Amino acid sequence: MSNTTRRSFLRSSVSVVGGMAAAVAALEPLKELDPEDFGGLESFIQKHYKQMSATDMDEALRRIEAQVKRRYDVDAVAKDVRPREGVEFVYALNLSRCVGCRKCVYACVEENNQSRTPEMQYIRVLEMPRGSIDMEQGNHHYDRPTVPDDDHFYMPVQCHQCADPPCTKVCPIEATWQESDGITVVDYDWCIGCRYCEAACPYWARRFNFSEPQIPTADVNPDIAYLSNRPRSKGVMEKCTFCLHRTREGGLPACLEVCPVGARKFGNVLDPESEVSRILRTKRVFVLKEDVGTLPRFFYYFDERYPQGSMPPDPVHPIPVRNGGEEGR
Repeated sequence: MSNTTRRSFLRSSVSVVGGMAAAVAALEPLKELDPEDFGGLESFIQKHYKQMSATDMDEALRRIEAQVKRRYDVDAVAKDVRPREGVEFVYALNLSRCVGCRKCVYACVEENNQSRTPEMQYIRVLEMPRGSIDMEQGNHHYDRPTVPDDDHFYMPVQCHQCADPPCTKVCPIEATWQESDGITVVDYDWCIGCRYCEAACPYWARRFNFSEPQIPTADVNPDIAYLSNRPRSKGVMEKCTFCLHRTREGGLPACLEVCPVGARKFGNVLDPESEVSRILRTKRVFVLKEDVGTLPRFFYYFDERYPQGSMPPDPVHPIPVRNGGEEGR
């Protein structure tokens, strides 16, 4: 791990603009930290995730539970879920089947405690003209009474959990990194909100909290994890984590479970018998923006019996569609 810490980063930064007076001014906001906020003083001064002992982590999890209780009056259960040996997660999405209903978008919002006001969404569903996979031609603000539309196909986009992620390289304090199972994570307590990672991501997959996230108490998911779906605070980045609080314990991502047409597949690519391994061996698979060299673990494919961009016959009855909201801001 880099020797840079948040404190040394701030110290070196303020030295550029001059002396101890500037340092004092830069640290002045610490006086305003509310201990009841998710970005309170305790979270600011704690160790980096990779340096935390079991006792440190237990204290952090109890603090997070107490903060959720104070803010939402919800009895949350916080945990730290580590990668499993011999597992590398990949996602495969069948574009021949996706109908653009956006059910995956809202299942993700609910599972991962994303802000409702303002709206925060990790998944964008692009309505694409047939015959093209150019993201720039996609429209994620499509507004139709039902989907699918005969003249388009649909391409969900989220974090691609790249094997060579540019987002982690630009973070000045290693608040984001890739873990052994391929999932790129964010330590919300360590993030300083510089947004370098957001700028580096070629898939528009990171989201920044410009204001304090708001979630109705009745909608808070109490089953939370330190590096995944715990409530976040203003001024930090967040992103899809393949629902690691579920998938590292043998479950499936929420977006997959809610898909009405079975377009989403997920699993361990190191297991040759897994469904995703079979798909990668047998289907016409591609990744977005292959030329940028990020080596995504999020793959797209078409069923061989359908032309590229077409739909299978009668995949589902027309589905009512919710609007795009903040999606892909």
